[in-house]
Parts: sequence; C-alpha cells; structure tokens
Amino acid sequence: MNWLVASMIALISFGFWGLFTKMAVAHIDYKSALIYQTLGVLVIGVITLGMMEFKPVSNLKGSGYAILTGAAYSIGCLFYFIAASKGKIITVVTLTALYPLVTIALAYFLLSESVSIKQCLGIALGLVGIFLMST
Repeated sequence: MNWLVASMIALISFGFWGLFTKMAVAHIDYKSALIYQTLGVLVIGVITLGMMEFKPVSNLKGSGYAILTGAAYSIGCLFYFIAASKGKIITVVTLTALYPLVTIALAYFLLSESVSIKQCLGIALGLVGIFLMST
C-alpha cells in the first residue's frame, strides 16, 4: 500500500473519529468516552499484534518514544472529548486539526528541520484560520 492510499484511509478514519466523538459524548460523559475509545484502540492493537505473530520489534529508544506517543495521544483525546462535550464539533474538530502547526514548530526547534517560505505561508494561514474559527 502506498502512502497516498494509507493517507486517504487515515483521513476518512479520522473524519469518522471526530463524528463518533460527538455522538459518544452526547450519551456518556467524556471520561467514560475516553475509556471506551481506549478499548477500541486496544482491540486494533491486539489485531495488529496478531498480524506480527506476537513479535513486535523491541528497541528501548523506539519503544519509549512509542509509549510517549500513546501518552500524548491519550491526553489530546481526553481534552478533545472535553471540548467536544462543551462546544460545536465543527469548531472543535477544525481547531484541533491544526495540530500539525505544533509538530512543525517542534520539528523546527528540536529536530532542526527546515521550513520553506511556502510552508511559512501555510502556517500563517493556519493561524488566521484559528483566529477566524474561534471568534
């Protein structure tokens, strides 16, 4: 599977994730929704583990970063559920979808990755979008 097909499947999946979040918090509190979402992640994790014949690659540094990834994701999801339970999902999903701006800044400062003029323009437009969506 190439990156474009995988990206499109992820895009569609994340779109449903945003919708299902609002539907969940319309019926249960955000803390319970996070727990049930975690169970969904666990099911997919077990299926993936089975596809690897229960032999995941082990590397202390890589595993540590993967655990941090899960922790950051869970914290983000918790606050996403809170925001979704209190605000319009249209606004919440748009604002939180701008998370790449944080990744770009972190990659620039911590990984010394370069940012082109065109990318800077995109960042500026994203910031304008945050302003427009939050007013």
